[in-house]
Amino acid sequence: MVKPFASSADLADKTRSFEEPAPGVHVLTAEGDPNVGAVEGEDFLVCFEALATPVAAREWLTLLRERTDKPIRYLVLSHYHAVRVLGASAFGADVIVAHEKTRELIAERGAEDWASEYARMPRLFQEPSSIPGLTWPTLTFGDRVSIDLGGDRGVLELHHCGRGHTEGDLVAWLPRRGVLFAGDLVESRAALYTGDAFHRDWSGATLDRVAAFGARTLVGGRGAVAHGRAEVDAAIAQTRDFLRVMLRETGGVHERGGTLKEAFERTHRALAPRYGAWPIFEHCLPFNVSRLWDELDGVERPRVWTAERDREVWARLQG
Repeated sequence: MVKPFASSADLADKTRSFEEPAPGVHVLTAEGDPNVGAVEGEDFLVCFEALATPVAAREWLTLLRERTDKPIRYLVLSHYHAVRVLGASAFGADVIVAHEKTRELIAERGAEDWASEYARMPRLFQEPSSIPGLTWPTLTFGDRVSIDLGGDRGVLELHHCGRGHTEGDLVAWLPRRGVLFAGDLVESRAALYTGDAFHRDWSGATLDRVAAFGARTLVGGRGAVAHGRAEVDAAIAQTRDFLRVMLRETGGVHERGGTLKEAFERTHRALAPRYGAWPIFEHCLPFNVSRLWDELDGVERPRVWTAERDREVWARLQG
């Protein structure tokens, strides 16, 4: 039986959940759709992630405006993928912040990624004609930058923890509240997308740095908010386990001279009992294994995903 391409058949609306995991911290989750959030400063907001279109972003902002009318000074983008950035114009932010590598990736492959993700996940692109063009950060950094929230609210720290989901992932750390926005470096009860990843770095030193924050609340890229150290540790451990199983299974087939198709099937069998029912598992895995296979072949930087290449890989592995 041929499976529908990626998430092209996933057209049902998701139940959205708005929560305030700490005073002045707002989060919207939606059953495995991309998470978004905001942190209140004394007299301004820092928003985290932008969704796929301005129309989609305005739905989130309407909910946010029921809680606060502070102006948006900063919009922080965790990485370059289209479903995270193309709604940026709706925020009217004074400053759009991203890692310097994210800006480079937008320049190098932003248009191709836009076309790729639109075909993979059309439901997320509400009124795509509302997108004015690629989103460009106005402030970039290499290692760390801090935003003073004013009054007695402390700072919001933005950190690059190393290569992981992409070359340019950042996390947002609110030490006064123990809250970490981890982007797609960590998922909580949602499958990983690793099609642009650095699997060894991510599963090792990068997640070690994420864990070292000691967060009491973690907002991942998808899935439920993790509350308390036990849930935070479990989300990080689940992310690491997913990556290590991929490395073990795909790596084993690669080492003995097998095929990419064999590696996909073996990795699918190993991951499915624990992760197969989680959001976007079937969607992501062909692209994940294809990227890891390249990495094992010595292809250092991920190849650009295009709409055409997406279909070729899907037909080869999921067909």
